[in-house]
Amino acid sequence: LPNTHTHVLDPHLNPVPVGVAGELHIGGTGLARGYHHRPALTAQHFIAAPEGQRLYRTGDQARWRADGQLDFLGRTDHQIKLRGYRIEPAEIEHTLTEHPAINAALVTTHHDQLIAYLVPGDEPIPPVNELRDHLRATLPDHMIPTTYIELAAFPLTPNGKIDRPALPTPNTDRSATYQPPTTPTEELLATIWADLLHLDQIGTTDNFFELGGHSLLATQAITRTRTTFNTDINVADLFDHPTITDLATVIDARATADQAPPIVAVPRNQKLPLSFAQQRLWFIDQLNPGSVEYNITTPLHLPAQLDIPALQAALDALIERHEALRTRLIADADGVPHQVIDPASPFGLPIIDLTAEADPFQASRAWVATDAATPFDLANGPLIRGSLLRVADDEHVLALCMHHIVSDEWSAKIFLNELVTLYEAFRAGQPNPLSPLTVQYADFAVWQRDWLTGPVLDEQLGYWRTQLANPPVLDLPTDRPRPAVRSTAGAAIRFQLDADVARRLQDISRQNSSTMFMTLLAAYTVLLNKYTGQDDLIVGTPVANRNHAETEPLIGFFVNTLALRADLSGDPAFTDLQTQIRNTALAAYTHQDLPFEQLIDELNIARDRSRTPLTQAFFNYTSQPEPDRASGDQPQQQGMTVAKFDLRLMFFQTGDNLTGVIEYSTALFDQPTIHRMVGHLTELLTAITGDPGQHVSALSILTPNEHQQLTVDWNSATAELLPANGVHELIATQATLRPDATAVIHDDIP
Repeated sequence: LPNTHTHVLDPHLNPVPVGVAGELHIGGTGLARGYHHRPALTAQHFIAAPEGQRLYRTGDQARWRADGQLDFLGRTDHQIKLRGYRIEPAEIEHTLTEHPAINAALVTTHHDQLIAYLVPGDEPIPPVNELRDHLRATLPDHMIPTTYIELAAFPLTPNGKIDRPALPTPNTDRSATYQPPTTPTEELLATIWADLLHLDQIGTTDNFFELGGHSLLATQAITRTRTTFNTDINVADLFDHPTITDLATVIDARATADQAPPIVAVPRNQKLPLSFAQQRLWFIDQLNPGSVEYNITTPLHLPAQLDIPALQAALDALIERHEALRTRLIADADGVPHQVIDPASPFGLPIIDLTAEADPFQASRAWVATDAATPFDLANGPLIRGSLLRVADDEHVLALCMHHIVSDEWSAKIFLNELVTLYEAFRAGQPNPLSPLTVQYADFAVWQRDWLTGPVLDEQLGYWRTQLANPPVLDLPTDRPRPAVRSTAGAAIRFQLDADVARRLQDISRQNSSTMFMTLLAAYTVLLNKYTGQDDLIVGTPVANRNHAETEPLIGFFVNTLALRADLSGDPAFTDLQTQIRNTALAAYTHQDLPFEQLIDELNIARDRSRTPLTQAFFNYTSQPEPDRASGDQPQQQGMTVAKFDLRLMFFQTGDNLTGVIEYSTALFDQPTIHRMVGHLTELLTAITGDPGQHVSALSILTPNEHQQLTVDWNSATAELLPANGVHELIATQATLRPDATAVIHDDIP
């Protein structure tokens, strides 16, 4: 370096003594050049500022010795080293203050993240994305802060310097704003990000870069995303869409070749068709009049000092807001059903006083069970009913029951959230705070009928015909013969998985770019394989089927059933099966619009009234960050258990707690059999967490007691050998005793 100048310039262009040497930043590039903390430098190392270039003080403090050497003493500034990079906060601060809305800036670190404290000018600081774009124009990615905090002024010490310890600590607790994934794409992205960022929980509105992501991690995230979704996506997409919600929208859009038109409101002066899902349940109701198989009960425990008028007003507002809750299904003269939407009217809410009962709470449970066993009349309606049960002077239970044809699990959450919002507003004397809906469920039904035709229908059908060609029939060993007509009588057993096993399953999911749903489904197929000996298995699972923004706030029956096929031939490793399940599920999600009942018809599957069509085993997985305040969201609802399948495995994850429920047909299985199955499933999941690379055949489902019984207890007896010198003599003896008996059969030929 030339030794022509005796001064260097600090970030504010103030001359400083020449006793500063070492690292140099030129031209705002953030690239370190020159000397890095040399312990001794000569006085010749004086640095010039080239014409037109900004020269920054290095921040190194040195002592000029009499012999012309410089001894390095330390730092006078706040230079930091982050993720292997030396970073000058002053350079970032200067670039930030070049934005017209920023009056002053201070950059520091917190938990390995760059934090920018900003004092605005006359207006509030601009959006974070705008600040990042401003910085990215001149600075590399590793110098872009992840968090931006607005301050009215910097805190100062009595000497007038910035009091850094007094700066507010960034809020790293995201639990209050956590939004859980709601789609399979969001779940997989959350898994990928959590593994890369070493976080236990990532919400759909969290920003990748605010969580600590940088350019290197962004590249890794995109690489994994491409592999997982098999879609064309690049790093720029992540920078432009840094939240899971936004990036999932991009991925889903690119995965769909034919983009669907928007859902719009249609005139009500016409016959409104049923959706395909409604048509399926309507047909089942015609086959089995008076069936309660699709009744959904939701008992809600309400707080003390209940404002009954406010509750009534909230229910009335919900009925008026959602047409599906005041819809009836009527067949015309040709037997074709259509929707009839009734005008809004007050919701009937009888108040039942149970306080005089010996056990009011038990009486309320009996009331809910009786209500669940009362059928709905789809033609005459209404298809939602409720009662307010008083179980104490200051405690009530709101017993709601709906027919599945107007609601589903997603709808139930909408109903409960809006009920709480409306109740709190009306109790406070405020108006309805909910924004009007732009479309209703009937609009979706019309749109679906118009869209799912022609090339779109052909493409969907083509996939499923290939995927489900020659479908197998699940042959579970049962405790009694299968009845000629399937029974819906059922029971359920609930169990809790060890917290450590649940955490390790989550780790295995992240390591293999899978969701907990996919990992647990893979384990379920292994269990079914162990019980049946079948390598070709089909398991049904529900999908919300709300992949259009217009349907997200609606109450209605959108849920569809996907038939996921697993191939366990060749004894795959569990991790390979896990990957296979992931790929199968992703492809199925892309083709989820085809209604299950229409799929059954198109596949020409023979109707067998003793079994559910196509799949006899079902799987559910539900995750939520915190326990829901509504008891209707709990794993087991009050009332009777309806078995819609031979076997249904459900997992409910709340935080680190993983609760399982096995629902089964009591016409086929006894309770002890299902208890043993729970033990086998628990052992299987434990074995998987011990070594997920094991082959399926090596994964044991035996409990310790069963292992002891098989290997020791049943093998402890001894028996004397028969008087013979070999097997050949035993065969000869039998031939003499039974010369006409068949000895060997080969290819059905004795």
